[in-house]
Amino acid sequence: MKVLGIESSCDETAASIVEDGKTILSNKVATQIPFHEIYQGVVPEIASRKHIEWILPVVKEALKDANLTIQDVDGIAATACPGLMGSLLVGLTFAKTLAWSLQKPFIAVNHMLGHLYAAHLTEDIQYPYLGLLVSGGHSIICKVHNFDDIEVLGTTIDDAPGEAFDKVAKFYQFGYPGGVIIDKLAKNGDPHAANFPMPIIHNEGHTYDVSYSGLKTAVINQTELFWNPEYEKTPENIAAAFQDRAVKILLRPLLQAARDTGLTTIVAGGGVAANSLLRQKLAEQKDLTCIFPPLKFCTDNAAMIAGLGYQYLSRGITSPYTVGASPRVQGFSKKGRRPKKA
Repeated sequence: MKVLGIESSCDETAASIVEDGKTILSNKVATQIPFHEIYQGVVPEIASRKHIEWILPVVKEALKDANLTIQDVDGIAATACPGLMGSLLVGLTFAKTLAWSLQKPFIAVNHMLGHLYAAHLTEDIQYPYLGLLVSGGHSIICKVHNFDDIEVLGTTIDDAPGEAFDKVAKFYQFGYPGGVIIDKLAKNGDPHAANFPMPIIHNEGHTYDVSYSGLKTAVINQTELFWNPEYEKTPENIAAAFQDRAVKILLRPLLQAARDTGLTTIVAGGGVAANSLLRQKLAEQKDLTCIFPPLKFCTDNAAMIAGLGYQYLSRGITSPYTVGASPRVQGFSKKGRRPKKA
């Protein structure tokens, strides 16, 4: 089964055709970074307008690269949540209209479940495993029982890691996108240049939660308080010290969850999963198998949407044309497993 996937949750217009949930026939991503760079962040109105302008050409390019016509596609999948509302509506409406006009099966996909599925595009992974979803808007540690069935163990109680990376980079004018720039700068810096604080979460039930608000505040407003006077305050040193602490904040609850659940496989997804230090630190865990998607599948892409869409469609599960977009995700809370469908 060949599935056309469409992703437009934020500022990437993407289309991909994946066969049988694994074989990537094409994967096109049109990035809007040059249009948002001047603002050091995504401007929702610009993003949605660019999606309108680009979505048809991107889908056509995906079909061309796969050497297929639209009639050769067996089903259509699109991101329905979470994300920027205007951006989501462009891709979702386009996909529903296309599926209706062609009388093809349609499935609305949860973008975060797509990020978890991304590693499955290139690896054969057995369930259950421990999932780590880290991005600009999310930080989720979960037990993954199946492609559509996760049990949330921990989340962020305030800011997500990607948000902290972006805001630190913006404050110090490092460049955009913040996560990529900080990762590059940190390679030439020393993480011992500052001893930024680890969050202390005392409340019961927060064993696997993370917090980035305090770290963000310390790096931006209280640098002198935590700075090692033996080091020069260079962009490289600031980036290295911040990144080192940001990764440790993630690792502490994640490794605790691995010990408590007995799960020895960790699968990561989301934009922050591309961070080189996070990958290095998890690779050093000799008693764990840590699986990351290739870098091109960590950031927003449509291959993960098409691959996940196949899993639903192969079971005969489709979505009604009345399904709407949602900026948030219901079910990603520590109240049990999330609903089966997006």
